[in-house]
Amino acid sequence: MNKKGVVFKPYTMEQASLLPQSLDELVPEDHLVRVVNRVIEQLDLEPLLAKYKGGGTSSYHPKMMLKVLVYAYAEKVYSSRKIAKGLRENVNLMWISGGQRPDFRTINNFRGIVMKETVRTVFGKVLEFLVEEGYVKLENYFVDGTKIGANANAHKVVWAKKTKRYKEKLQQQIQELLSEIERVNEAEEQEYGEDDLEEVGGSGTLTAEKIRKKVEELNEMLKSQVGKTEEQKKVKKIQKDLPRLEKYEQQEKLLAGRTSYSRTDVEASSLRMKEDRAARKPLARPAYNVQIGTEGQFIVGYSVHPQAGDTSCFIAHMERQEFLKPHPPHNLSADAGYGSEENYAYLERQHIGNFMKYNTFYQEQHPPRKAELLEQARFRSGTFPYDAQRDEFTCPAQHPLSYCETRPYQTSTGYLSQRRFYECHYCSACPLKPHCTQAKGNRRIQVSFELQRYRQQARANLVSEQGIALRKKRSIEPETVFGDIKYNRGFRRFSLRGLRKVETEWGILSIAHNLRKLAAQ
Repeated sequence: MNKKGVVFKPYTMEQASLLPQSLDELVPEDHLVRVVNRVIEQLDLEPLLAKYKGGGTSSYHPKMMLKVLVYAYAEKVYSSRKIAKGLRENVNLMWISGGQRPDFRTINNFRGIVMKETVRTVFGKVLEFLVEEGYVKLENYFVDGTKIGANANAHKVVWAKKTKRYKEKLQQQIQELLSEIERVNEAEEQEYGEDDLEEVGGSGTLTAEKIRKKVEELNEMLKSQVGKTEEQKKVKKIQKDLPRLEKYEQQEKLLAGRTSYSRTDVEASSLRMKEDRAARKPLARPAYNVQIGTEGQFIVGYSVHPQAGDTSCFIAHMERQEFLKPHPPHNLSADAGYGSEENYAYLERQHIGNFMKYNTFYQEQHPPRKAELLEQARFRSGTFPYDAQRDEFTCPAQHPLSYCETRPYQTSTGYLSQRRFYECHYCSACPLKPHCTQAKGNRRIQVSFELQRYRQQARANLVSEQGIALRKKRSIEPETVFGDIKYNRGFRRFSLRGLRKVETEWGILSIAHNLRKLAAQ
């Protein structure tokens, strides 16, 4: 019984309705789902439609599937099963799908197969819409990277150092067995003459293919010889070890210059994550290096890489941005992790304003105050005065460092530059040597004058009024976007595996981020 004077609204769960309620009435006019619907309806999705060849049973409309995926990612729903569940329970997803309910396999296939070929085109169409509406001007491009976990087992990692060590050890064992067989086999001596068997290393490295041919020759030879049971056992031992050697060779191919890869996602490398830095023993985990370019906190470019360092990813990232090639940004701002000679040369070729920091820029702008640190700074090679006429540097003890030689220097991406070497010949009796160098001999430094020229250009731009403004803005551009995606939206691990699929997933997430940002304007 209700207390006297208390009135409750009628509550009847079985109350019949003459007409079913329209879902459109349940979705507010300014809701994010309506923004997603409105923008995607205005896009030219012909490249996406072209992926459907026809024939067989009817397919869900790709426009509907794209809307569902983008809205789900905007609402922090990344699992295909959870998206399918939302299509049955979530009013907004039911509204934008028109009441259709594709299962999680259909959603996953659309995301991982259909969108893999067209996600950049769709992203470009959204970016074109943002430019036309005046939200993005493509004047200033702020680039940065972060590590996102891969969908891989953290305990199943192949390391390059271990693979190399195991392979060389196995090659040495096989080499010793072959040498023993060679010493007791007259037929082998006649075949090789005075030459020895190929040594491990150099051009004569024993490969699985070479060993397999050698084993076949030995087997044929030993068939006709009596009393060669020991040699036959050794050949069988080599045959038993061949699969291991082939495995190591295959691992080296998959590593392709990387320090590691994951067995469960071979294109993911084991990288140190930013959130693990505070740990006492931070562990590397399978992950990808995600690079983005932003303007106004809209994502205007993205790429995904297996390499850990941002320096080697920059040019590959810029080359992936098809939409930016006809009209590149006026200026590019990046932190010191990108400031290499190769990247500066790229900016110059593309006629993009150089506002890219380098590794000593902060120290130059904020010299140390403590006497001990000031004393240490004196001995950095970058502070040594240079005499162009004599072509020599001067160390803190006022001794000259004379030119020695020029060597070519090649980066991991193949960029070739020249490094000039200078040496001081007065170090042996110098009282400042313990502070200047730990080398047993003289102090040597290497210099790239081309890199110095690029750094002077970057320094002049960075300390200008425009440069100071861009430096302030850079701190709230890509960092804010990454913070929103990783911490507010909870996206710290990819759902798909493989570089192409992972990049597809990040492309969908980028579209979702931009539409969320648009809805907040």
